[in-house]
Amino acid sequence: MTSSRTAHLQRETSESTIDLSLDLDGTGMTDIQTSVPFFDHMLTAFAKHSLIDLAVRATGDTHIDVHHTVEDIGIVLGKAIGQALGDKSGIARFGDALVPLDDALVQAVVDVSGRPYLVHTGEPAGFEMHLIGGHFTGSMVRHVFEAITFHAALTVHITVLAGRDPHHIAEAEFKAFARAMRTAVAPDPRVTGIPSTKGAL
Repeated sequence: MTSSRTAHLQRETSESTIDLSLDLDGTGMTDIQTSVPFFDHMLTAFAKHSLIDLAVRATGDTHIDVHHTVEDIGIVLGKAIGQALGDKSGIARFGDALVPLDDALVQAVVDVSGRPYLVHTGEPAGFEMHLIGGHFTGSMVRHVFEAITFHAALTVHITVLAGRDPHHIAEAEFKAFARAMRTAVAPDPRVTGIPSTKGAL
């Protein structure tokens, strides 16, 4: 395992400009300004509960929709996680978490597999149309996880087991994912080399 598991990436398109840095071996420190307030809240929760230090500066065409900026941040975050993991030597690889938030209960399972695959189920009917905080459409939650999963090459299962309040459901999803990631990317002193019978992830 490399001594520094950090990444700093920038991405600029006609729709968004993003500057993101992270440290997988941090303490959950954050410096986040995405221009989308509810997403700031979700990324802060993700960092706090994964213990990944995360700094994000982003602007975009949010006067049209938050979609472009939020999804593009997910892309950059996924790429940064993948870069910081390096060859994945010495990590636990698998992580799972079951996280409640009042009425909501979410399970997340992560495999740092090198194979991007997302199974995302259980959000109640109408969740995807709800405007959380008046600006963040519920459908964006899945878009973020799709972007992270694909660009970090993770296998991720997220299952909403219960929930009524859209804010609680979304936040429980990010917290459960964070806790599963915290375990999966953590160094395991009993692991020698890459944790795969194939010798590569």
